[in-house]
Amino acid sequence: MRPVKSLFVAVALVPLVTLSGPALAQPMPAASAPEIAPARDVPYAAGPIKLVVDATDNDRRIFTVQETLPVSAAGPLTLLYPAWLPGNHAPRGPIEQLASLKITANGQPVTWTRDPVNIYAFHVTVPAGAKALDIGFQFLSPTDRSMGRVVVTPDMLNLQWNAVALYPAGYYARQIMVEPTLRLPEGWQLGTALETASREGDLVRFKPVNFDTLVDSPIFAGRYFRQIDLDPGAAVPVRLNIVADRPGQLEATANQIAVHRTLVQQAYRLFGSHHYNHYDFLLALSDKMSGIGLEHHRSSENGTSPTYFTEWDKSAVGRDLLAHEFTHSWNGKFRRGEDLWTETFNTPMRNSLLWVYEGQTQYWGNVLAARSGLHTRQQGLESLAMTAATFDNRVGREWRAMSDTTNDPIMAARRPISWRSWQRSEDYYSEGQLIWLDADTLIRELSGGKRSLDDFAKAFFGVDNGSYVPKTYRFEDVVATLNGVQPYDWATFLKTRLDGHGPGAPLDGLTRGGYKLVYSPVPTDFFKASEARRKSVDLSYSIGVVLDKDGTLADVAWDGPAFKAGLIQGAQIIAVGGVAYDGELLKAAIAAAIDPAKPVELLVKSGDRYRTVKLTYQGGLRYPRLEPIAGAPTRLDDIYAARK
Repeated sequence: MRPVKSLFVAVALVPLVTLSGPALAQPMPAASAPEIAPARDVPYAAGPIKLVVDATDNDRRIFTVQETLPVSAAGPLTLLYPAWLPGNHAPRGPIEQLASLKITANGQPVTWTRDPVNIYAFHVTVPAGAKALDIGFQFLSPTDRSMGRVVVTPDMLNLQWNAVALYPAGYYARQIMVEPTLRLPEGWQLGTALETASREGDLVRFKPVNFDTLVDSPIFAGRYFRQIDLDPGAAVPVRLNIVADRPGQLEATANQIAVHRTLVQQAYRLFGSHHYNHYDFLLALSDKMSGIGLEHHRSSENGTSPTYFTEWDKSAVGRDLLAHEFTHSWNGKFRRGEDLWTETFNTPMRNSLLWVYEGQTQYWGNVLAARSGLHTRQQGLESLAMTAATFDNRVGREWRAMSDTTNDPIMAARRPISWRSWQRSEDYYSEGQLIWLDADTLIRELSGGKRSLDDFAKAFFGVDNGSYVPKTYRFEDVVATLNGVQPYDWATFLKTRLDGHGPGAPLDGLTRGGYKLVYSPVPTDFFKASEARRKSVDLSYSIGVVLDKDGTLADVAWDGPAFKAGLIQGAQIIAVGGVAYDGELLKAAIAAAIDPAKPVELLVKSGDRYRTVKLTYQGGLRYPRLEPIAGAPTRLDDIYAARK
């Protein structure tokens, strides 16, 4: 034992000598990054930025940018590429698609250096005697959906100014003026909230705006374009600007136009105000350009099916998109959570109030779709049933409060996740919708039907009519306005639902609304339309899976029958009961499995492994729907009724 002990002592002494040896230096922090000037609320006095975007290379889908930035003094200057984008609630500026950045002054190259910490910042030194920096670069938009959102096709484009502009650090975005110009492909027309100063052929010059407004004013342009007046004769215009893959897709019937016009009037009756001097819906009917739903103060970006008008009876799912984004002009753009408003596009946002910003907008989007006729009352109810079922089965609430999902835009950036029902993902949207239904029906009950959440909408969002200067708020302001409508302990009401863990979703609003959530072996028409739109088979409430058309598992419910059998997202069902997979065959097997002697037998491929799985499940097919409660007041029907 003595030799071993001696060896132990020798080894033990080595690190002591190493640690105390004066010749070996310890690691130290890297040098600080160059300073970036903090934003000040003062004008950028050197003059307006001249920004020219050439969008004519729609074959290769490249935007070419020339920017002239006036400067008033020599020395260090930092240029910023927008990172934190409103409506994205996260730092998603597509910096990776910026290429060929070159800067000159007086015809001579100016070296730029990317900040080692803030990759959206570029440091330059303005040479003596320079009056402006000439900045050129390309925005290489995705040519395939695998690379990101496709924003250019041979027949249309979606230009977001944040993708094609740099701005000087040290100033609030609203204090930097820009003179934007856009060159379009030959013969294309455009829709935007920007106001045109002049147009010469395909070169469009817009009136000067501040950088904040510029980023908030995207463009849809296309070969096949139509503009529809949604409020004829109004002093404050509202327009529907449509681009399509083919000209025939622009054809809308008189009734279809009428319901879009009704949407505008129902929103005015709800909020009792407007917060723009004109409003432009930008609508792309395309399966080539990627879809979108993004709010702006005086416009919105909306992308949907190319058959939106031509197959109207099949397009009910998602038809609340315009109602949702229009609502955001009041909720999100005009009234905005204090921690969601930032002075620049490179100041981090905090998302704590997204359950108001997005949650109540989700509520009003569903309601206004029904009030306007974009949805029938029945479609509104069937859509709500799907939402209620989704969140009543959201088992992740056991460990994670809904309020924490407001961090998901920053944490997850809408990347695919393995176990949505357990991890949760931006649930503040539609669980927020259920919370606001709960509040609406409670106000109606407590006031004997004299007041409702409509009164909150007028009091909270309807102030300062005509102004489109953002008006921020805190949690306490929401509570105070609710108490002004109907006295109650609203702080506890909200916190219980935001921070609680169930069990189950907040469904009291359904009950007070005169309905209950039930499950039927037959799906509703809206549920079937949703499956058709997604090209999926949704068995979430039976064996706990959603399948793509080829049998690949797109989602597996945590702790459901499929989960317990070891199935995972990405696995593929090859056969059902020894017969090649078919969605209807699987449904028939689930229905038959009510008999314990007929288990659901699946051949499953996961990676390069095959195995046979027998599901222990006798619950049959289950699809959510709302059923009236006998003798209860149907407040939900009144909520969906058009306002006179």
